[in-house]
Amino acid sequence: MDPMFLPEVENANPGGAYARVIDGLRAAGQPVPQIMRLFAYKPDRTEYLSRFTQGVMRGPSPLPPGFRELIAAFTSRRNDCLF
Repeated sequence: MDPMFLPEVENANPGGAYARVIDGLRAAGQPVPQIMRLFAYKPDRTEYLSRFTQGVMRGPSPLPPGFRELIAAFTSRRNDCLF
């Protein structure tokens, strides 16, 4: 995964709800998605955005969560963003 060029964010000790996930990915030698690094950098400022995203992707909807994930992945790919 390409660096964000934000060493302070990339090298920070993760906090909040994403800390365990990031630690687990690092321990397994897996890349850490950059959005997780941003959410874990200042969790007090990203908590609401994270809850909103989970509500949109997992909350009540006529579309099942898997289909919503597929739409998000397709959109990301069209924007040349690895998802």
